[in-house]
Amino acid sequence: MAKVHDVTDATFEQEVLKSELPVLVDFWAEWCAPCRVLAPVVKDIAASYDGRLRVAKLDVDSSPAAPARFQVRAMPTLLFFKNGQVVDSIVGAVPKQKIEAKLQTLLA
Repeated sequence: MAKVHDVTDATFEQEVLKSELPVLVDFWAEWCAPCRVLAPVVKDIAASYDGRLRVAKLDVDSSPAAPARFQVRAMPTLLFFKNGQVVDSIVGAVPKQKIEAKLQTLLA
């Protein structure tokens, strides 16, 4: 079963920007109730797309540089990276189907 990778400002470039696979990054915070709602969905996606997609979480309070760099202003924010570039985003806790619809385009 695929796991969700915890990334930080220090590991972001290597884990996300230099990844050979497309990456879904969940920008979250401990105090954020919608982030806690979205967490099991993100975990399910990691398992469903194992081998085709890398899934990562970044705590915005302990690693503020990456969220600032990518202008993340609300939690949760999902950013979709391909070849080191942001190609799509979702803000807020959304159903798994909405995330998967974006992934179909990303992985096509």
